[in-house]
Amino acid sequence: MTTIPVGGEGFAAYEVVVGRGLLKEAGARVAALKPTRAFIVSDETVAAIHGETVRAALEGAGLKTGIVTVPAGEASKSFEQLEAVLDRLLAEGLDRKSMVVALGGGVVGDLAGLAAALFMRGVDFVQVPTTLLAQVDSSVGGKTAIDTPRGKNLIGAFHQPRLVLADIEALATLPVRQVRSGWAEVLKHGLICDAAFFDWLGGEGKAGAEGDPDALERAVIRSVEIKSQIVGEDEKEAGRRALLNLGHTFGHALEAELGFGDALTHGEAVALGCAMAFRFSARQGLCSAADAQKAEAGIRAAGLPTRLAEVDQAFSAEALIGRMAGDKKAEGGRLTLILARAIGEVFTDKAVDAEAVRAFLIEEGAA
Repeated sequence: MTTIPVGGEGFAAYEVVVGRGLLKEAGARVAALKPTRAFIVSDETVAAIHGETVRAALEGAGLKTGIVTVPAGEASKSFEQLEAVLDRLLAEGLDRKSMVVALGGGVVGDLAGLAAALFMRGVDFVQVPTTLLAQVDSSVGGKTAIDTPRGKNLIGAFHQPRLVLADIEALATLPVRQVRSGWAEVLKHGLICDAAFFDWLGGEGKAGAEGDPDALERAVIRSVEIKSQIVGEDEKEAGRRALLNLGHTFGHALEAELGFGDALTHGEAVALGCAMAFRFSARQGLCSAADAQKAEAGIRAAGLPTRLAEVDQAFSAEALIGRMAGDKKAEGGRLTLILARAIGEVFTDKAVDAEAVRAFLIEEGAA
């Protein structure tokens, strides 16, 4: 079991615990934070698998609890489901010392975290991520949000959890596609700032993309270490934290154009976006063609998409640029992209030439 501290100026430090059997230990660990109650927010799929284990653990530690579920899938990151969760918390009589327990993947973590940020002007919450993507990315750092038809994660708040419990055993229930989707975020961390880690992921560690628990545990630990360091330096994305968005500007635009459906998972969109960001960087002379090819090969080897042609959809370059201009990282309508100088070395460009992006997207296969 490994404990990784997360802390920085402006927010209280907390721990991310990575190990096995943590769902059964959730009661004691949450009770140690001394809430008056601990109420679970989950989705229907995860609740059926893990809900009773966590509920029993909380009650076994002397905490009165309950559970509210939302439908599984990205569509639950909506005003409708946010209102439903908040209404249930009110109906249950939770108070300002109560605690929300987010049990599930990134959708549940984002939704429950935002509900906690809004309820009674802010109550504590604990992240219990059950997907790889949530364990290595969305559960750490305090970003909470819902989507709108105009884009992904545009309505939200920074609200740090009090504790994160990343149980590797929970990943055994995931379909291979979901493991690979999370692996995209793991690869992203190597591409951002750790070339040696990226090499390990493509070599000895590649079994993690197929669900090997030992490789997964090491990948989760290193990813959380990287994210913890960056979040500690820049909680609200004023500087270095923006680097964690490598692949996301392209990826979010693709997701929005697809209506956040099953054609492309979030991790698949990030993987494709990372490959595109490296190819665009090489096209602009910012990084070598060899590094762009290596990045693409590493992503493809994990069974993730790297080309628009792999998505069963015709994309418009103009529509994608419009989505990118409306991305929350954009400033003054100008395009902002995380671009690469090399594997392990990326930077933020806040004034990317839209015409260069348009030409690149057409070259990539957009109309």
